[in-house]
Amino acid sequence: MWDILKKKWLAAAAGLVLALSMTLAGCSAGGKTVATLKGGKITQEQYYDEMKKSSAGKQTLQTMILTKALENQYGSKVSSKKVDKEYNKYKSQYGSSFSAVLEQNSLTKSSFKKSIRLNMLEEAALKANKKVTNADLKKQWKSYEPKVQVQHILVSKKSTAETIIKDLQANNTEAEFKKLAKKYSTDTGTKNDAGKLSAFDSTDTSLDSTFKKAAFKLKTGEITTTPVKTQYGYHVIRMIKNPGKGTMASHKAELTQQVYDGWMQDSTVMNSVVSKVLKKANVSIKDSDLKNILSDYVGSSSSSK
Repeated sequence: MWDILKKKWLAAAAGLVLALSMTLAGCSAGGKTVATLKGGKITQEQYYDEMKKSSAGKQTLQTMILTKALENQYGSKVSSKKVDKEYNKYKSQYGSSFSAVLEQNSLTKSSFKKSIRLNMLEEAALKANKKVTNADLKKQWKSYEPKVQVQHILVSKKSTAETIIKDLQANNTEAEFKKLAKKYSTDTGTKNDAGKLSAFDSTDTSLDSTFKKAAFKLKTGEITTTPVKTQYGYHVIRMIKNPGKGTMASHKAELTQQVYDGWMQDSTVMNSVVSKVLKKANVSIKDSDLKNILSDYVGSSSSSK
């Protein structure tokens, strides 16, 4: 859920963004007092001078500049309806614990929606500035596996898993698997639901790689003939539905999106995209102390016109 908050330009706290924007506005209005105390006061100008020296303050300004540039260039491609749909997906996924999860990550409904929107703007910028080639699709196809659904029984001993496999080889039915899962499985989250897991494909990062590799080999209705060992214990896996890999041409749209999803997590690719966005924005830094704030993306000479 929180991958959209991991990029460098999203690291600054939302409160700091607001504080800096208020400071900048205050400076142009003559420099109002931020705080008073015995022996003196702190003005907005003094606060700003300290803020701009800090890495957090600089990063906040980077975020503000990038957000405005993205909104200007790609805002029309990201509707509020699209953001709300993504937000509601997460809300549904976490259910009653959603508010607690937001709070644990120092987020509100509003700030999380802003983060979702920024992520979508970045994706729009990526798609506009970098196209997926046939070579990219072929590379993705090599590791591609379609979305499948399985059920499993997890036990601590290999011998127990072998016993379960023998029982299923004699009676490989969903009803029998359900009975054995309830009797043996140590996975409390699935044992009472016939051991069923949510559907997953080759891009899944939540499941053990050994588990996925064994599962993808199974056709619909097949079970693993030997126990599958992972860090959690020994698994017996039964394939509920495997549509088959098919042809690359039939999955072009899906493969293309997977390539873009991978690029979104690649800092080298995204830094290149951000550089293009900022250069197109023709950013002019007016404060000489901050003239190199975008040098990682556009070079020092371009950010201080």
